[in-house]
Amino acid sequence: MNVSPAFKYLPFLFLLLSRCGPIHAQDSIRAQPFIATSSGPNGGSEHFEWKGALIDSSIFMGIEHGFRLVNDSEVRCALRGLSFSDYFDSVRNIGGWDDGDNIRTNYVGHPLSGSIVGFIQVRHDPRYRAVEFGDGTRYWKSRMKAMAFTAAYSLEFEIGPVSEASIGNIQQDPSKHGVVDWVITPALGTAWMVAEDITDRYVIRALERHTRNRVAIYFERSFLNPTRSLSNLLGRRRPWQRDDRPGVDFVAHSANN
Repeated sequence: MNVSPAFKYLPFLFLLLSRCGPIHAQDSIRAQPFIATSSGPNGGSEHFEWKGALIDSSIFMGIEHGFRLVNDSEVRCALRGLSFSDYFDSVRNIGGWDDGDNIRTNYVGHPLSGSIVGFIQVRHDPRYRAVEFGDGTRYWKSRMKAMAFTAAYSLEFEIGPVSEASIGNIQQDPSKHGVVDWVITPALGTAWMVAEDITDRYVIRALERHTRNRVAIYFERSFLNPTRSLSNLLGRRRPWQRDDRPGVDFVAHSANN
C-alpha cells in the first residue's frame, strides 16, 4: 500500500512542468494590484468544478497506482489472474486497523497524499479557493470540505473500482486488510494542509516582504508548501501560484517599496 511516490521526484516535476506548462495570468502581473474574488477564474459560476477536480485527482491516482505496479512485484503477479470474485473477496476481507505498512508509509506518506488531494479540492472551489488561515469560519469550512473530498478519494483508492482491491487484490493478504489509511489519509492530510497554510501566511509572506529576488520567491512558495505545489502541478499550473495574492513578478516588484 505504499503511496506518495511523487515526493521522490518532486524537484524533477517542478523543473519539468514549470518549464513546459502554461503560464497563469498571475505570473505576468508586474504592477497591478491583486483582488481575490469568490467567483470562478474567468468571473464564472461559483459552483464546485467537479470536472477539473476529478481529472486532477484521477491523474494523481494514476501516478500512485502506477508506482505500485512498478515497485511491487506481488501486485504485478496478481494482475495475471484478475477476477471479480477476487475483488469482492478483497473487499469482504476488510477489518481491523493495521494494513501491514510501515509507520512512514501510513503516517507520513498517506497524509502527504491526503494534503495534495485536499488542495486539489480547494483549488476547484471558487467560493473558497482564495481563503487563507485566519479567515475564520470560512477557512475551516473550506478545509472540512477538502477533508470530505479526500476521504472519498481514499475510499476509492482502497476499495473502489480502480483501487488496491481491484488492482492486485491487496486485501486478500491477511496482514493487509486494515482501515488505517481510510482514517489517516483525510485526517492527517487535512492537518498537513493547515500546517502548510500557517507556513504560507506567517513564514512565506514574511519572506516575500523582504526580497525582490524572483528565484527566492519561487523557491519559498514551492518548497515550503510542497503538497500545495504538487497539487498545482497536477492542475497544469506553476507550483508557486497562489489564488489569494498576486504572482511572483508583482510581489518582487513591490517588495521594499
